[in-house]
Amino acid sequence: MQIEDTDLADVVLFVPTPHRDDRGLFTRTFDAEVFDAHLGDPGAAARFVQDSQSRSARGVLRGLHGRAGRGEAKLVRCARGAIHDVLVDARPYSPTFGRSQAFRLDDEAFHTLYVPPGFLHGFQALTDIADVCYRIDRPHDPSEDLAVHHADPDLAIEWPLAERVVSARDAAAGSWAGLRSRLG
Repeated sequence: MQIEDTDLADVVLFVPTPHRDDRGLFTRTFDAEVFDAHLGDPGAAARFVQDSQSRSARGVLRGLHGRAGRGEAKLVRCARGAIHDVLVDARPYSPTFGRSQAFRLDDEAFHTLYVPPGFLHGFQALTDIADVCYRIDRPHDPSEDLAVHHADPDLAIEWPLAERVVSARDAAAGSWAGLRSRLG
């Protein structure tokens, strides 16, 4: 398993090595020792406390979501199908504040994305069914939920599919400018 740095400060991509044979394949999607060593933080992996999964149909767009307070770290991977995954750095002190980066996560390459606290996250399902797995470092507190509209013109995120199915909550999400002013 390798870890690749990304264009966004502190975000890393886990790149496993699937072992394939006539039975199928086996791959390690996460390794706590490799993760802790890369972060230089023994025990960082042990802080993840919740696993969640979503299932989405082609065109479903979820996000952009984040957490207020001390934020939320998460590991994100697509266990079935494929997604266009997007991160926006919402940490005012970060050298990549306001920048976004997109990643393809799918059930072919098995990449896992580490999202540190302070990022907005969203994705669009590219396949008929996309199962997305999340490992989160603290329990969910709805009072800390943040959301920015997926089509905010200041962020200018390019989503690959014109068909977009969004929740009422996501359709009513605020602007990037509004969140920036709240962040200081």
